Amino acid sequence: MPDTYYAETPDDLPDREARLSLSGLEFMGRVVAGTLPQAPIARLLNFRLVAVTEGTATFHGAPLFDHFNPMGGVHGGWYGALLDSCMGCAVMTTLPAGRAYTTLEYKVNLVRAIPEGRPVIATGSVTHAGRSTAVATGGIRDAATDRLFAAGSTTCLIMDAA
Repeated sequence: MPDTYYAETPDDLPDREARLSLSGLEFMGRVVAGTLPQAPIARLLNFRLVAVTEGTATFHGAPLFDHFNPMGGVHGGWYGALLDSCMGCAVMTTLPAGRAYTTLEYKVNLVRAIPEGRPVIATGSVTHAGRSTAVATGGIRDAATDRLFAAGSTTCLIMDAA
């Protein structure tokens, strides 16, 4: 796997031409290959996009102490951000060049706590990809045992890229 390349400044983000000229699958594939950067939030939350196919996106990650809530557990926002990322990127892989998505809503169900530092795999899968909306589901699983930590669903709005 190539070294992980995260956007560190606004200048590191893909330019308008890259956003408009590539299909979503091509764009996401370049992120996986390391020729386009991972999103800055992925660096902050300690996860990264590792694989895409049309309609799916897979992330690897592990929550750190910095992601804990005041009660000493992984903050629900960490689960939500990881699920929003894998489900949204799965939707992105279905889009033609010149189209983009944004999350309209998402739901997260926390099944069990993730221990600090535990490697996880989050996979999003598209269940509907239409002209103006898309629906996807996702899950966060233990990388070693495949036990489910969280599940989610999303509805995304599809639009012309700006």
